[in-house]
Amino acid sequence: MKINGSVALVTGANRGLGAAFARALLERGASTVYAGARDPSTITEPGLVPVRLDVTDPDSVAAAAALCGDVTLLVNNAGVSRGDALLDGASLDAARAELETNYLGTLSMGRAFAPVLGRNGGGALVNMLSVLSFVTSPQLATYAASKAAAWSLTNALRLELREQGTQVVAVHAGYIDTDMVRSVDADKISPAEVAARTFDGVEAGLHEVLVDHLSRSVRSALSSDLGVLYPALGSA
Repeated sequence: MKINGSVALVTGANRGLGAAFARALLERGASTVYAGARDPSTITEPGLVPVRLDVTDPDSVAAAAALCGDVTLLVNNAGVSRGDALLDGASLDAARAELETNYLGTLSMGRAFAPVLGRNGGGALVNMLSVLSFVTSPQLATYAASKAAAWSLTNALRLELREQGTQVVAVHAGYIDTDMVRSVDADKISPAEVAARTFDGVEAGLHEVLVDHLSRSVRSALSSDLGVLYPALGSA
């Protein structure tokens, strides 16, 4: 689909990657860009239409779907990372929060907006995932599990919505230069570049966008021996 003239909704649009997605949509000529946030007063970019939206709240999601009934492009960007350890965390609260937002929130938005997209000609649904959809570590295991679940969900949505003509795009990236990985000392891709490559992929009709070298290299290793993805295990 073409971004120019589209009507888009971006979740988690008040900062970081979400703000970059919303800005890029305006720059590419989207006719309306709804910017979802729990606190709509935090949406300050000129030209955006603030929408109160908490993807973990079914009533909030339903209200957004009713308000934004002209959407042709949904960008599921809202996500959280609690950074809790796998086995020695004080509780399961961090894992639950990540699943509630990253997986169940994405599912809730898909259920609410699939009929909207269908009525409006099909359009596109973009799910912002991660290289951690493909690989994990003890330090990031619960976050990775939520993203792996969201990847599986995205593949299922692609099949489910194919008949109504909705393009479903999975976007995977490694380290993006946002607050979430501020403390990580590694090469990072800018949010603007992620947004640009994502929407290039949407307009090219892609099912999957691997925005950086890390996501591409890990994706290509999925058919290899586990020792390639997890060197500590060695090779069989």
